[in-house]
Formats: sequence, C-alpha cells, structure tokens
Amino acid sequence: MSELHFNAESCELFEQPFFQFAQLKKYCPEQIPQIKADYKRHWEKWKALHQAVSAQLEQPFAEPHIEKWCNGWQVRAHFFAYYKYEFNRQSAAILSVILNRRRLQVSLDWHCYRADRSQISLAQYNQWLDQLDDRFADFDIWRGDESEYADFRKVRALNEQDLLLRSDDDFWCIGKNLEKVDLADTDCVEFIYQTIRELLPLYEGCHR
Repeated sequence: MSELHFNAESCELFEQPFFQFAQLKKYCPEQIPQIKADYKRHWEKWKALHQAVSAQLEQPFAEPHIEKWCNGWQVRAHFFAYYKYEFNRQSAAILSVILNRRRLQVSLDWHCYRADRSQISLAQYNQWLDQLDDRFADFDIWRGDESEYADFRKVRALNEQDLLLRSDDDFWCIGKNLEKVDLADTDCVEFIYQTIRELLPLYEGCHR
C-alpha cells in the first residue's frame, strides 16, 4: 500500500501561485518543470489509487473516470474522479472523489457538466433526500453551490426545513471528508471504497 500512501503533502500540491500555464510562463517560468513533475508524480499515485478501488468494486460498476492532471492550458486545482454503474453511464448522478488543498472527499454529487445529456433529471437526482435516515447521521452534507473548501455540516445537524430545495436548480451533496492532517493515518483505498458502498442506497435511489 506504500505507493498509494497519501499525506498532507498530497494536498499541498494544489497550493500553487497560478494554475494557468500562461500565468506560470509570465510570472514564474523557472518553476514550471518542477510543478509538472510534481503533478505527474502525484497523479500517477491518484490513478493507481482508483485502479485499486475499482478492483474492489464489483459489477455493475463501470471503470472509473479519472480526470487528467492538466487540460492543456492549466494544471488542476484538484484531482477528480467519479464512479457510475455501467447502465447509468449517461446519468449526471455520480459518486465523486476529489483531492484538493484541504481534504479528500467522497460524495454523491450531481455532475452539472453532464446535466444537459443526463438520462435522469435533477429532480430525479434529488429523490435521494427522501431516503435519508439514521444510517447517514454522521455524513457531511452541503449544497451544490457551496465551495469545496467550506466547513460542512453533518446530516444530524439539519432538520427537514433546512433541507428544502431553494429552486429547480438547487441540489445537495452528501458524503465523507477526510482532512489533510488525517490522510497519513488512513487507508485511502478503503476509505473511498467503504464510503462509496455506504452511499449506494442513495445513488440507486436517484435512478428509481
């Protein structure tokens, strides 16, 4: 497991002066080779992490989507991957995994970039809210428009009134967050795998 070991340094990768290559070339060109090398090294570990998680997840899971470390004109502000069932590949409901400068996050999320061609609607995604029970009391919950760096509340801290949707475009995410100081003491493969498994009743509820 050593090659998949994550720690605070893994999050600190994203504390960059700039993310766009145009800005990096203008203000700190001498740092670009090291930034690229660091990103590639951490991303290879990120990719291996998800391959290990995927190997534990049984059918009907499709292969995870693992976003690249750059998109041609900038390096990422976080690493992102997501999981779906094979027969829900066209759904914008995803089991999302993010590593950013603050934490490792695993959640049920609505992939807004896929919304216009999703096999389910946002209203269908929001069906999972009706299934919240004591199993999820200690899960973190946050609105889709909240910052990924925010302090999130626990499900048990909210009542039904708090959970009401504010508009047709509103949605909630639910999951678990591991702060960067706790990464070194955690088996991240197991953390991601177990959280995905626990979220499956809600993920499946989106597609009923």
